Amino acid sequence: MMLQNYFKTAWRNLLRKKLYSILTILGLAIGITFSYLVASFIYQELQVNKLLHAPENQYIIRSEWKNPDLGTDLTTLAPLGEKLRADYPNLVAGFYRYDAITVAVSQGDKHFREDVQTGDSTLLSMYRFPLLHGDANTAMSAPNAVMMTENKALKYFGSTNVVGRTLTLHNFNGGKQAYMVSAVLKNIPVNSVTYLFDKPSEIFIPFGSLEGRADVTDNWDFQYMVSYLQLKKGVNPHDLEKPIQQLLATHASPMVVENLRIYLTPLTEYHRSANNNLIQKMISTLLAVTAFILLMAVVNFVNISIGNASSRLKEIGVRKVLGSEKRQLLFQFLAEAITLAGIACILSVGLYVVSAGAFGEIVGKELPRPGTLLPYALLVPLLFAIVTGLLAGIYPALVLSNIPSVQSMKGLLRSVGEHKAMRRVLLGTQFSIALFVFASAATISQQVHYFLGKNPGFNKEALVSVAVPRDWTPAGVAKSESVRNEFARLNAVNAVSLSYEIPNGNVGRQTGIYNAGRDSAQAVHAQILTTDEKFSETYQINMLAGRFLQNPAQDAKTAEIVINRAAMRSLGYASPAAAVGQQVRLHGFSDPLIIAGVTDNFHFESLHQAIKPLAFLHLRGVNIYRYLTFRLNGNPAGALPELEEKWHTLLPDAPFEYTFLDQTIEKMYVAEIRMQKAARLATVLAIVIVVLGISGMVSLNVARRTREVGIRKVLGASATSVSLLFLREFLIILAIGSALALPLAAFVMTNWLANFNYRIAPDWLTFTCITLGCGGVISLLVWLQTWKAATMNPVKSIKLD
Repeated sequence: MMLQNYFKTAWRNLLRKKLYSILTILGLAIGITFSYLVASFIYQELQVNKLLHAPENQYIIRSEWKNPDLGTDLTTLAPLGEKLRADYPNLVAGFYRYDAITVAVSQGDKHFREDVQTGDSTLLSMYRFPLLHGDANTAMSAPNAVMMTENKALKYFGSTNVVGRTLTLHNFNGGKQAYMVSAVLKNIPVNSVTYLFDKPSEIFIPFGSLEGRADVTDNWDFQYMVSYLQLKKGVNPHDLEKPIQQLLATHASPMVVENLRIYLTPLTEYHRSANNNLIQKMISTLLAVTAFILLMAVVNFVNISIGNASSRLKEIGVRKVLGSEKRQLLFQFLAEAITLAGIACILSVGLYVVSAGAFGEIVGKELPRPGTLLPYALLVPLLFAIVTGLLAGIYPALVLSNIPSVQSMKGLLRSVGEHKAMRRVLLGTQFSIALFVFASAATISQQVHYFLGKNPGFNKEALVSVAVPRDWTPAGVAKSESVRNEFARLNAVNAVSLSYEIPNGNVGRQTGIYNAGRDSAQAVHAQILTTDEKFSETYQINMLAGRFLQNPAQDAKTAEIVINRAAMRSLGYASPAAAVGQQVRLHGFSDPLIIAGVTDNFHFESLHQAIKPLAFLHLRGVNIYRYLTFRLNGNPAGALPELEEKWHTLLPDAPFEYTFLDQTIEKMYVAEIRMQKAARLATVLAIVIVVLGISGMVSLNVARRTREVGIRKVLGASATSVSLLFLREFLIILAIGSALALPLAAFVMTNWLANFNYRIAPDWLTFTCITLGCGGVISLLVWLQTWKAATMNPVKSIKLD
């Protein structure tokens, strides 16, 4: 009954002070909503891979190369997983490997390009993905079997019960192969097995079944196999260190043994640690921002609650005279705080529903609806209301309940005024957080704009890339070159090139390059781009000396190579002209090559990486290609229909799925762009909370000092000087806050920018403009709220107090 009375009285007090209640509730609701959104995102990230079978025993095999250009982190030597299971069955319970490929898939008149896993038959036994249709024991036993998720079944067949029906995959010899659907899986949650890369793999075929794609499962020189292990219960990764070393020493080449360290990462941790701890950094950043935003909302509550104490002094005195104990007053004020926080939590649930979609786009995740999070959707708001109410209300409650009875009855403000320093510290903290977030967001935005605006060393405008059907035979290459030449005749096309790589961050193979007559141990590791003779013309890459590649079918000279400036310097040539005509050798090539030309440096990877030595080889030498790149004439919107019409004429069974190169480049910075959006959101929220807080504080100050304003007016003060009286305190606190926040922002951003090889520096001019802008907003808010009091008849002002 007593508790009910506390909350009933609290409700009445909130209704009596509607403006301050609304300001406090809005501030808390914004902070709590952001907390809900971040908590929902983090909850989803923590659940990744935990729904796999025996997740505590599942590991991915990773590679650490002394020279990072020799291989990738998330792949390893092809036979290693199977060999560990075969030779050490007491340690390894299971294995699964796959080679990730992209192929054109057809069914009737439906043609799409899909990410496909060609892998071991152990997928279902290892992870126990549930099936809608088919037999898990035999699903991958036939060489022409294909498994797919229900999403893909619906996409190609319009239903899920499609076991026994046929799906056509375009192979790497220019032909088509019919696969029989052997199983349909339920849609698979996000995990690090089927969703290891940018897009999920939802079609699965056996190793070696697709013609033209060699079965490399027994090739110890193939280091690009994605491999997983399931360890026996009680076995830890350390137990496999010696077995792995023994297998490498027995089967791998000396170069691999010298440069490679194999290690295992638990799948329960891999998702957060992949890509240089990308997800973990995002989680940590969002947690820090959430703490800042919530702290600002709590500071608002504390400041407004203490500032509002003047209207409650006599109420407190009367309660004490009538026998109320300090404990009862404390509970009363805490009840009001929890009531406010409770209303804010209820409001934030609605705001969560409204904003979840937009926030999901920022973090790249579809956030769950509150109904799917039961019972957390009920317990978390309740817990938030209690904890936030206690944190925000405990200090004002202690201050107000400690006011002496006599001073309360007289309405004296001295005891409350003693806490001005505390209020100023809280307000300064709020300003500092807002300025820190604003300055950090500005720096992140400037770095992203630098990424996207920096000249990559080639002309990225009006470039469109399309993946083409693959026929990796000499006849297939000749046919694709003929198709390229047909496209080149279109009025809409300025130039067109056939290549294995495009500037999407996925550089091709790396190998050693060294001067002829030198020791191969002195080789410089260079990235190899496999292109046709039209590549430099299409991308408009600057040639420093010599010329670009020629078609070997038209040039009977010794095989040629083109290198970039970085490779020229690494090989020891004094100038581009000095390099042209020199002989070099490549690891894995029996004959020497002549340097035909030297290009200027350009960015083929993201700006996270420094420009590395790079070499061009003609695709006719290795018979591989993947993309056609078009440089369009005129307006792309007008050119694309003509291009698509010709595509369907020349390649009727191939999907026309194009991407503008500037969009492809933008995808390399998706993490930074998401951080930019998150920082902007945090900045907006911080500003809104600061505005709410200042509005409440100024309003309370004006109400408390109305008589003082009247007296000053009688003594000759102008309206402007009265407004400055209120503004001075806020501007001083802002100046102190900026002196603390901006150096800290510069330090933190300098450390963050150190992750990039090409970067800006924190801009103090921008920081200064941010501070001046905040000062302008504060001045406007204070002026709007004080002008009425400053221009009021002083006689009326003196009477109102």
